[in-house]
Amino acid sequence: MYFPKSQITTNQYTNGGEYVYAVSKLPYIGYYFKVSTGKYYTGKTPDDRPNEELLFIAAQDYPENPQISSQIIIDPIYDYLTNSNSSNPPVLIPYYSPVLPTTQDYQNGEFQRYFCKKTNEVQYVEINLDQFSKLKSKDPQILYSLYQPFTISWILTGNKEQVEKVNRNIVELAVFRQKLPRFGDYLKFDYLKYYNSNNTTSNVLADRNSRTTKLSSAEEYIRSISGSRSV
Repeated sequence: MYFPKSQITTNQYTNGGEYVYAVSKLPYIGYYFKVSTGKYYTGKTPDDRPNEELLFIAAQDYPENPQISSQIIIDPIYDYLTNSNSSNPPVLIPYYSPVLPTTQDYQNGEFQRYFCKKTNEVQYVEINLDQFSKLKSKDPQILYSLYQPFTISWILTGNKEQVEKVNRNIVELAVFRQKLPRFGDYLKFDYLKYYNSNNTTSNVLADRNSRTTKLSSAEEYIRSISGSRSV
């Protein structure tokens, strides 16, 4: 698939509720790009494959794509989006809703971040504890069959370079252990997100030193796995 750069709008992102796959009609969350013909495809750019065509859910609001309204097939998953009188209970599609660190979290020096990955493709979304719990327990109120929930600890305070190093190790360890390709890309490799250098009490620093020693071993673990895979 080739499009001249002048005809592409790249690096767009949707948190869900806007687009579905043209073929499967399943909801899409993640990066996409638009071409001058009015069509949309998955990926940040045409080089970010696979590039699967997307359709608007509410096509009637977009006259540039009048053909879409006749293509969308409503099934039980989407019924709640379009039919408030449906007898089927709403099925929640995981949506972007990050948990923000509290004052107590900064005093503790770390907190938990919650995510889910789409099981059949490389798509991530940061979610809240309620969504995570529903996915983990396979609650029928949420579309658990299509998403893999996971959580990571996130360091908030301490020496800046060490915090960045430990958070990077945590992410890389999760990538290897839970098979999370390109998870670092989703985080934009921002390992100092929520970092606060002002919360550096002696207790926090002492606890940080303990965690740093333990979590730095992730580097050795990752090297050992990489080495065994290259054999």
